[in-house]
Amino acid sequence: MKLELYNHIVKSGLTRRSMLKGTASVGALAAMGGSMPAFAGAHGVRAEIMKIPGVGMGSPGDPEWQKVGALCMGPVKERVAEGEFKGVELTFMGLNNQNLHNFLFRGFLKPWEEYTGAKINWIDLAQADYNPRLQQSIATKTVDFDIIEMGAPFEGDTAGQGLLNEMPEWVKDQIEYDDLVGYLQPPVGTWDGKAYRINIDGDCHTFCYRKDYFGSGSITGRMNPPNTWQEVNQISKDVVGKTDPLTGLPAHGFLDPLKGWGGFGMYFLTDRAGPYVKHPSDPAFLFDIDTMKPRINNPGWVQAIQDVMDLIAIEGAYPADQINADPGTTGFQQFLAGTGSMLTWWGDIGSNARTSDTSVIGDVVGFSAIPGSDRVYNHNKGAWENNYNEAPNNAYLGWGVYVTNRVEGDSKKRKAAWSAAAHIGGKDLSLWTSAYPSGFQPYRNSHFNYDEWEAAGYDRAFVEDYLGSNLDTYNHPNSLNEPRIPGIFQYYSVAEDELAKGFAGQYGSAQETADAIAVAWEKITDQIGRDSQIALYKASMGL
Repeated sequence: MKLELYNHIVKSGLTRRSMLKGTASVGALAAMGGSMPAFAGAHGVRAEIMKIPGVGMGSPGDPEWQKVGALCMGPVKERVAEGEFKGVELTFMGLNNQNLHNFLFRGFLKPWEEYTGAKINWIDLAQADYNPRLQQSIATKTVDFDIIEMGAPFEGDTAGQGLLNEMPEWVKDQIEYDDLVGYLQPPVGTWDGKAYRINIDGDCHTFCYRKDYFGSGSITGRMNPPNTWQEVNQISKDVVGKTDPLTGLPAHGFLDPLKGWGGFGMYFLTDRAGPYVKHPSDPAFLFDIDTMKPRINNPGWVQAIQDVMDLIAIEGAYPADQINADPGTTGFQQFLAGTGSMLTWWGDIGSNARTSDTSVIGDVVGFSAIPGSDRVYNHNKGAWENNYNEAPNNAYLGWGVYVTNRVEGDSKKRKAAWSAAAHIGGKDLSLWTSAYPSGFQPYRNSHFNYDEWEAAGYDRAFVEDYLGSNLDTYNHPNSLNEPRIPGIFQYYSVAEDELAKGFAGQYGSAQETADAIAVAWEKITDQIGRDSQIALYKASMGL
């Protein structure tokens, strides 16, 4: 669909969510270039696992994870004989993130281990430790693990250097490889035409907001949530000194994470910057296509940094000690607990809002695609344009599970590693991880069967709102898809370091902060090799 048509639809308030509710939904979705989810009733294994433990029945734990894993063993048993992998030991490296990710994998794979006879050893990494650990393996071109949980941005560093094992065809069949939303289809997950990735996550950022901050008599005085970052910034200023309607504590507006998170914090500044810097006529937003010259210090990025600095300067705009709040803090310790009224985050907030014991906002939370801007910087013309622009962020291109080259030369171990990976990336199991706290969000076309969610205990309006915000982002014609180039998290990590200095007042301005990031990025590019980076950058964007 043409971008101008999409923006017209958005500004008119006719989003994918509203269209799904109306009689004109089929035609509207066709106009947007999407497809209607299949709304067949929940049945069989999928219906059974969606009731474990059931929405409103408390947070799931290891007994539930094991039960779900056992119920989803059918595809494994079709391809693996009982005890076939006896004596095989595998090492799995992944995240210990909010006690999710690897913790769930342990539970899901326990029945797999019992059935196959294999044993899995675990390497658990905190979010801030993950990137340095992986980058060490990349730098030395050695791996001490057989299976890794990894994001697609690292594919250039790993698959491009021969560190991964190619996916067998039987695995594609088992996981129903083609059931992916469009933006995660190849070339994502592939390198040189070979498939390496089992998707386990959709990873886009959406806008989460408190509905009790808006409407008649609300403390913002606004009927509707913001449509632009300019409105977000103003609301954050307007609620200073007011009382939160849910908690009775001080009210706050948007929750920016001001502390780094192993490079992952960069995505949150990108949420703000996207509508300022991603011009619809230009596929690039991080670097110039032909030179790899950083754009991080152009006026659009500087405006995003300045927005944050403006709020830092206003006492009470952020919660106390926000300078030490990383994204995990803003999402799980602040927003879910009733502090603040707006943030951007991955899908965890959507599932946790209704199913986590720590959430107090389940009845008042709403979702949309990330706000736009009433102007956009045209980098190629070197000028601002006073046009409404949206650029939602498909942050990190989702987590996946990969098998490393350590299994090569051992057919039994290779099959075992791919079988384990395929089990946790299976079609049915992935529905459960999308619906309950897991660290993952919807990423398959089959995840958008609203009836299945409603049968699990979600109310229809919430499902349409939450899932609709994901669809709005995945299918947006001007969405941000980061390049899968070597060193991407080196760029992000150094950006976090310099931003922290800027937010702490160590630089004189937003421009100086952005300039410092640009200088550091140039050094990284020269170190890796500018010509090769240019080629890979273009390839990652399909140019």
